[in-house]
Amino acid sequence: MLTNTFIRKITIATCALLIVLILYTFPKKKETIDYEQSYNYVENLDKKNNIFLIDENNYVAMTNIMLSTKNSVKKCEELLQTLIIGSKKSNYIPNGFKAIIPKKTTINNLDLNEGLLKVDFSKEILNVSLEDEEKMIEAIVYTLTSVDGVEKVMIFCEGKILSELPNSGKILPQTLDRSYGINKVYDLDSLEGTSKTTVYYISKFNENYYYVPITKINNDTTNKVEIIINELKSSPIYQTNLMSYLKANVELKEYELKENTISLSFNENLFNDLNSKNILEEVKYTISLSLKDNFDVDEVVFLVNDEKVANLTLKNVE
Repeated sequence: MLTNTFIRKITIATCALLIVLILYTFPKKKETIDYEQSYNYVENLDKKNNIFLIDENNYVAMTNIMLSTKNSVKKCEELLQTLIIGSKKSNYIPNGFKAIIPKKTTINNLDLNEGLLKVDFSKEILNVSLEDEEKMIEAIVYTLTSVDGVEKVMIFCEGKILSELPNSGKILPQTLDRSYGINKVYDLDSLEGTSKTTVYYISKFNENYYYVPITKINNDTTNKVEIIINELKSSPIYQTNLMSYLKANVELKEYELKENTISLSFNENLFNDLNSKNILEEVKYTISLSLKDNFDVDEVVFLVNDEKVANLTLKNVE
């Protein structure tokens, strides 16, 4: 009987030890869920997308937000939701920026076909103010065309194409793209021979820098590449809160546009530091973003005295 009791104790102890080993060998369910959530968060780091919101200076400015999808149509839907004032996506908006589409506006339908995105809004979109109506269109068009696969946009309200701005009655093109312009500045001597050039500048909120595009409409017949470089190296800039770090003594010697690439050849003053032959990132991006909007290029190559010193591929700049 003593032997049986001893054996039973040994058996119980062994079973308990096996249970402990099993518990430590296999992870708990909660740990597995935490791991998967952490993995998904890391996987989502490449899902940032540019968005054009209103900054504290009332410009339509470029920043970026994290999205939960890689699908182009769903990206467009998330971005538009973020542009709606007071939407559930409002917490996605970075500090220093705000939405512009009127409250309670809903998206009735989105359809993307061969680069053309048709978006149908509810009637609340017509509640936009006179001072914001054109900026709203600019924000929508520039945001949506920042999504891969979207080249042009058609805006509808309750199934009918939005053919004019709701307050001013200004006629809208049926199909919109970045040639519509953004933050427009007019300097016209005549209505004949007008030129429209978009130039990107730098602005700052607290310690964060971001890009602001300005479309300049004037009678300048100079080549757009030269206009961009001349505008960026002008000092001082007419808007004191917009900046450019391109030196005034930089000279553009020549350029070559080939398919989706443009090559620019400068003198050595393009360098921030002649010893290290370094080009400021802000210089590269303001030039490249400006060229992309005006020439629809994907890559900008920088040369100094005919020697390649840098290149920049432009896809969803952060």
